[in-house]
Amino acid sequence: MPSAISVKEVTKTYPGLTALGGVSLEIEPGEFFGLLGPNGAGKTTLISIIAGLTRANKGSVSVLDHDVVSDFRMSRRLLGVVPQELVFDPFFTVRETLRIQSGYFGLTRNDDWIDEVMSNLDLSGKADSNMRALSGGMKRRVLVAQALVHKPPVIVLDEPTAGVDVELRQTLWKFIARLNRDGHTIVLTTHYLEEAQALCTRIAMLKAGQIVALDRTEELLRRVAGLQMVLAIGQGQLPEALRDRAIDRDAAQRSGKVALRLSDSSEVEGILAACREGGARVDDIELQAPDLEDVFVQVMRGNS
Repeated sequence: MPSAISVKEVTKTYPGLTALGGVSLEIEPGEFFGLLGPNGAGKTTLISIIAGLTRANKGSVSVLDHDVVSDFRMSRRLLGVVPQELVFDPFFTVRETLRIQSGYFGLTRNDDWIDEVMSNLDLSGKADSNMRALSGGMKRRVLVAQALVHKPPVIVLDEPTAGVDVELRQTLWKFIARLNRDGHTIVLTTHYLEEAQALCTRIAMLKAGQIVALDRTEELLRRVAGLQMVLAIGQGQLPEALRDRAIDRDAAQRSGKVALRLSDSSEVEGILAACREGGARVDDIELQAPDLEDVFVQVMRGNS
């Protein structure tokens, strides 16, 4: 079976800037895949290339074995994209907007699915409202509905919950999770790392146009972050012998607390002994399981 999305050695440059520097990855059918990175890492550029909105300088991209350049009609049909920007036509109602979007893909009798999508995104009450009259959150729901209206097997969500309320986030993820269970491939970019941790089975992290981490979510949590031990140091400083374990070496000086990486909980006793021998008084300790934010910070700082 072909990859849902295949990216091979993709490079995109602008004058004075390399947005993507030879990115390669394979996203399998049915995956819930996370594409994470700081602002300017190249996430939206990569999505634009996948969607055919931007052309790579080098490399190739295909959607279910259909090249996005040479077989662009089929690749577009197989893909639904929710962009970051709120882009809408102010002259139509919500239902008209979705019918027009259906028409782009040759779907003339699509009202049953349009009704289902609107119902799942709580848009039914706004079906006959003009797009100009909608709030920002409602407009974003319509963008999601537009991406889903032709039932694409591959769905790309570029910051779909940016600036929206908790209710929409919950409603959207419930619907998207259902589509994923039904076999749709989901690719998500988000700055809400708790969403990515809860939803994505595999994650790639981009930094300055390069993939710097790519693995299953649980493996990233285990391999990169490990168990953490947070020490509240009331007197003295973290011993030099322990500073290589520190996730943020300056934290103890700023706040008196420092998080250390542990391979196993059996290391706690040795760390406390080292603190005593080094003259550091530990007022409190806390063991924490890592989360994706910890992993992200470590990877972006090059500490993994």
